[in-house]
Amino acid sequence: MTNLTFWVLTAITAGALLGHYYPDQAVEMKILGEGFISVVKLFINPIIFLTITLGIVGMGDLKKVGKVGAKALLYFEVVTTLALLVGIIVANIIRPGHGVVTDSLEKGDISKYAGKAHDFSWLQFFFDNVTLQVLLFALVFGSVLSRIEAKQRMVDGLNFVSKYVFRALHLVMIFAPIGAFGGMAFTIGKYGIHTLLPLAKLMGTVYATMAVFIFGVLGLILRTYKISLWRFLKYIREELLIVLGTSSSEAGLPSLMAKLERMGCSKPVVGLVVPAGYSFNLDGTTIYLSMATIFLAQVFNVHLNMGQILSLIGILMVTSKGAAGVTGSGFVVLASTLTAIKVIPVEGLALLLGVDRFMSEARAITNFIGNGVATIWLANNEKEFDRTKMEYAFNNIQETENVVTDNLSDVTQPEQTKL
Repeated sequence: MTNLTFWVLTAITAGALLGHYYPDQAVEMKILGEGFISVVKLFINPIIFLTITLGIVGMGDLKKVGKVGAKALLYFEVVTTLALLVGIIVANIIRPGHGVVTDSLEKGDISKYAGKAHDFSWLQFFFDNVTLQVLLFALVFGSVLSRIEAKQRMVDGLNFVSKYVFRALHLVMIFAPIGAFGGMAFTIGKYGIHTLLPLAKLMGTVYATMAVFIFGVLGLILRTYKISLWRFLKYIREELLIVLGTSSSEAGLPSLMAKLERMGCSKPVVGLVVPAGYSFNLDGTTIYLSMATIFLAQVFNVHLNMGQILSLIGILMVTSKGAAGVTGSGFVVLASTLTAIKVIPVEGLALLLGVDRFMSEARAITNFIGNGVATIWLANNEKEFDRTKMEYAFNNIQETENVVTDNLSDVTQPEQTKL
């Protein structure tokens, strides 16, 4: 995987150029981006199952597993609520929707999003979210396995499977530049740079707000344990570029889990926090939903009083948690939010159709970083973090990138503190 960062960055640039100068051909590259994401998704659930099961067996203390899970959900709620408030405050200060002329913008068909918004339910969310189901099954299976006396043969078998699953993932990640190229080419070719101009103020506000959240809020969270956000971002730079190129945080999930373990987070914490975070800790999506709602209110000159804003906060605290489990993701959740508020025309979604794809990169990257930070913070809080391994990983980034998908036991480096 040597120089993968260079090749992913080159592929993103090439995809953008193809999309700009040859849009028709670029749109056909969609299959490359979607194909890569689809292959990576095949690894997500097996990795979650293996990581959690082996982690629980290794931990032995089932009460601690429950404690980590409860603390993770509390962390998710606090941080996403903070992201929600940041989005609302910034949108009200900058007012990106002020002066937008709706007649000059291309309208799109939003009926499919509005229809799905009415159909959303938490029960359906659970049954549609396979990752959550795998997470719960692994918790039960790991708990049962940890109580079986003659478990070693099964544990050895799971370790053997885990080793080769990660090796297979290593081979897949070699093709990351192709996926990034296809994703970026399709985005630019399909929507074009010109579609950004009418809503440039909204785009700029969303990107700036997410940058402030990442380097301000998430940076402060890591600083509580004297960990540099810059060093962490440099450590996961390859994954960030893959997420940027594919507009999907899932594309980097398996590799993120492996890197978090290598930098000192214990396997059980990684296995619990990262998968759960992809459903309940969507910082970027939460910021986007809050800002888009306020933006549309400003476009249609709808003045939201304090009671309506508090209602908006309450609704988004619930609907934003379902964004990962609904087809159409944030757009469907945004439609359900507007439907619930009943004071902002849901037809306003048509204004966002052209630029939503360009803002998905910011959402995905913020979600991705947010889940990494959550895992590091919780691992430190639970004293399940090895700072020696972190320093080793940060100081040997290239070596870590070359072997990140191998088992930790196969790599010569400081031993992780036993749980």
